[in-house]
Amino acid sequence: MFGASHARLGRMLIQRGGLLLCAVLACTSVSAVQNTRDLSTIENLIRSRQYDRAVQAARKQLRQTPGNYRLWTLEGIALSLNGSAPDAISAFEKALRLSPNYLPALKGEVQLLYISGDKRAIPLLEQILKTDAADSTAHEMLATLKRKQGDCTGAVAHFAVIADKLDKHAGSLEAFGDCLVQLQRYTEAVPVFEKLVAAVPEQSYPRYDLALVLVSAKQYDLALQAITPLVAAQTRDPEVLSLASEINETLGNTLQAVELLRQAIVLSPSTPDYYVSFATLCLDHDSFQTGIQMMDVGLQNAPGSAALYLSRGLLHAQLAEYDAAEVDFRKAEQSDSRQSLSAYALDLAEMQKNNPQRALEQVQAQVKEHPESPLLNFLLAKLLMDGTPASDSTEFKQAMQSVQRAVQLKPDLVDAHDLLASMYMSTGKYDRAVDESRISLNYAPADESATYHLLIALRHTGHKDELPALVKRLSQLHQDSLKKETDRKRLRLEIVQAPPASGEPSALP
Repeated sequence: MFGASHARLGRMLIQRGGLLLCAVLACTSVSAVQNTRDLSTIENLIRSRQYDRAVQAARKQLRQTPGNYRLWTLEGIALSLNGSAPDAISAFEKALRLSPNYLPALKGEVQLLYISGDKRAIPLLEQILKTDAADSTAHEMLATLKRKQGDCTGAVAHFAVIADKLDKHAGSLEAFGDCLVQLQRYTEAVPVFEKLVAAVPEQSYPRYDLALVLVSAKQYDLALQAITPLVAAQTRDPEVLSLASEINETLGNTLQAVELLRQAIVLSPSTPDYYVSFATLCLDHDSFQTGIQMMDVGLQNAPGSAALYLSRGLLHAQLAEYDAAEVDFRKAEQSDSRQSLSAYALDLAEMQKNNPQRALEQVQAQVKEHPESPLLNFLLAKLLMDGTPASDSTEFKQAMQSVQRAVQLKPDLVDAHDLLASMYMSTGKYDRAVDESRISLNYAPADESATYHLLIALRHTGHKDELPALVKRLSQLHQDSLKKETDRKRLRLEIVQAPPASGEPSALP
């Protein structure tokens, strides 16, 4: 279903059905007096809510004049008001086959289709706008449906036409702003979310969304103004506190940022993201030991978190504690080993959780059918290595053969080079691990895995002069990755999209 609140606009048919009836009669020629009387009779039955009788009267007349599109439209109106949507749509469609541009039939069918989010309403709304380009409700409905279909560019184009009429339409403001954010048009999204805050002042989430958009637009002072009332209200929402911490740190309010992040951790102690953000603060301010202590706490509450192991490894590396850093980097890699590529691989990873042997057998069968597929060869190697086989085992040797085949078939398959580097390190072949890591970084300079593989491998080959620069580079990559995660934070979008409520413009003439 399209959402219960979408029905409000559709139900305008009931609240303003008389307007459609008037439109039907207004289209009647003066010479068709008897026809006008017949239409008027049916109209009066509908006005008095005698829908069954109205349908019977319309059908009686249609047996005599089946080509009368106005009668078909009246039947559609009566049926829709009586709750018979499928039959009503059929009646409207018959009217439109007879008169394709007849607005009452167009709008009647649109409203019924719109309630359920049926995309068949889209061409009808476009047809309405060809006749009346200023129809604000048609623009709003069309924008909503286009967003539902994933066409944010089209949705924004229609929302923009009626932007000055959306001040009280919270659902549409939310949809408009969300699409602008998806299109990364953050500056344009700011005034939309400001209107949303004004439209529902009793709700907290619009302020959070506004602050998030202002951060994306790099308007940090305004972002702080937006989120401060939520913090001042002693919120117990850790996401609000985390975002407020990030904003304060950007503005140089580090002590406040630390305190807010501590509060977020207390409220949600098993959420790795908050500990990772704390590690970032420690990396920025050379508080490495404090960061390590907090990561220890994080791993007690979120054991096995790859992000926490990686963060702690970075902090150890900053203190030149390379043995401890290497242990954490390896644990991070093991914890994150089930990350794969493509939709097929994601399905495979899910299967592997429940039945790893079946997942392995499926990929082995696929490789037999498609031996020239670099992705399948890589996936086979990855699945085999997920079992952490001994380096002299059959599984390890098969994995090595498959991953080498993958990079031979596709030299720029970075994940395969990363896996190969990890396997070389596990067998003590650090020189070859260096080569594979450099290949990965040549194709993907921001590859964190390749960077810490290179750091570990160079350390074991005695090339320690590169380590400080690599630690600094890895720290920056990690922080950039966290920033991208912040940018990807979803708007809260708590209102179910709902164009006009009662008393607002409707699609009826």
